[in-house]
Amino acid sequence: MKTTLLRHPLLRQLLLGQPRKMLLGAALSALTVVAGMALLGLSGWFITATSIAGLASSTALAFDVFAPSAGIRLLAIGRTGTRYAERLVTHDATFAALAAIRVHLFRRWSLPAAGNRLLRQPARMLFRLTADIDALEALYLRLLVPVCTAVCAALLAGLALAFLDLALGVVFAAWLVTSGGAIAWLVLRRARRHAAQRSRGVEKLRSGAIDLVAGQTDLVMAGRVAAQCQALAQIDQSLAATDIALQRLDANAGAAYGAVGSLTLAGVLLAAAALVEQQQIGVPAAALAVLLALTAMEPFAGLRRGALEAGRMLLALRRLHPRAEEQAAQSAPATAGLHLEQVSACHAGSHAAVVHGVSLAMAPGEKVALIGPSGAGKSTLLALAAREIAPLSGTVRAPRACLFTQRTELFQDSLRDNLRLADPAADDARLWHALQAAGLAQEVRALAQGLDTPLGEGGLGLSGGQSRRLALARLFLHDAPLWLLDEATEALNADTAGDVLRRLREESGGRTLLIATHLRREAQLADRLLTLRHGRIVGDVRRGTPEFDQALRGLRAD
Repeated sequence: MKTTLLRHPLLRQLLLGQPRKMLLGAALSALTVVAGMALLGLSGWFITATSIAGLASSTALAFDVFAPSAGIRLLAIGRTGTRYAERLVTHDATFAALAAIRVHLFRRWSLPAAGNRLLRQPARMLFRLTADIDALEALYLRLLVPVCTAVCAALLAGLALAFLDLALGVVFAAWLVTSGGAIAWLVLRRARRHAAQRSRGVEKLRSGAIDLVAGQTDLVMAGRVAAQCQALAQIDQSLAATDIALQRLDANAGAAYGAVGSLTLAGVLLAAAALVEQQQIGVPAAALAVLLALTAMEPFAGLRRGALEAGRMLLALRRLHPRAEEQAAQSAPATAGLHLEQVSACHAGSHAAVVHGVSLAMAPGEKVALIGPSGAGKSTLLALAAREIAPLSGTVRAPRACLFTQRTELFQDSLRDNLRLADPAADDARLWHALQAAGLAQEVRALAQGLDTPLGEGGLGLSGGQSRRLALARLFLHDAPLWLLDEATEALNADTAGDVLRRLREESGGRTLLIATHLRREAQLADRLLTLRHGRIVGDVRRGTPEFDQALRGLRAD
């Protein structure tokens, strides 16, 4: 069973990421519970023994009160210290392991196939990553540690009673483990479905609320606001019903543990009384046994919270497992140029190939334009070169690339931080140089706050031309040997587009350029023109040939 569990990559990383701290935390938790039980048992024995010794002056003078008093004080201080140490160790180990899991999972999401899924449903996927990883925290702190603590407490309590009577100790330990474990297992089985439903319900409620806020204009125009609110109300009602079911299970589990605890106490009381009557143990020892029985079920009662959340933990493991197992696409090592060998690829979410057996070799510094009708596969080839998608077959050898499209991605942040997305270490001198190269420096200097000018969502505050130039400056800051241009000037007027292309030519230097375009002005940057139709290369012409000039004339003019 243990080997099977540790085969799960996330469980292995969680439990073996900080093995010493994990084991030390479990040991400290068990020691804390045992110290509490021993404290109560020793206190009861001491009070009872002191009372009996006080009945006669001879026994009162001979009775040693110092050793038990010191033991009680030691247990009280020790329990407090071990509780504090256990909190520090277990939480530190858990948070360190979860941090490593987060890094591991986000690296998996940077792979082509996973990254595409993330782009299609970013809010849902990121919520799952954060919520599911948080659920893993409870796996160790609320399930594994309490199980270890409860079992250790039962065994040590049984061992303590075995010194009084061997049969009593064995039966007591077996009864605690069996009854306490059985209740926790029943709660886990019954709560698993409800906990998973609650987790999915919270996700749906969050997603629906975001859709309501972000899409309220569209919903008003479509007359669907009331329907959306009604859907959210239904999800909320379902969540409330799930919460009631879980609370009912919690209450029933508490009652069951209380009943079992009472039966345990009654059984030990009767057994201790019988042993006292048979003069096998004294009254103080009987008091110790009874008080141990009084607290022995408490560690098992602590299992119910973990059992109630087990469904959420198992759902998280099931949903995160494919992400943890995600492997990089089979590709050869990157080179200075771009090489595609018999590559086939499909659109995200589809299995139908749109690129069929394409081979392309670009030398470092070469500039190639992909031309052809819409849907021919130009953007798909750029996505392959950028490692945004993985090929269905074939190999891709490509250097680090930067993609520049007609869509400008700007964020609600300062102008400086929008630029630094390309190079977080860039100083202001580099930023101004990039803005100068993009033809935007003069306009930024005219702003009251300069580089600290705040931008709204999507770059609100800049004109369309300024946004394109800011994106161009960001491209110039990106230290990538391969630039991928996808309809880079499609939405720009002729003058602005000509200036942008001129600056691209000047700043490209020895970089490799792969351009997907319908426009003559963009294709003029290229040394070669590749014609694509139906996902296959059907033409390859070089500058200086009549075929190149003919292909160029066939493209759309400004």
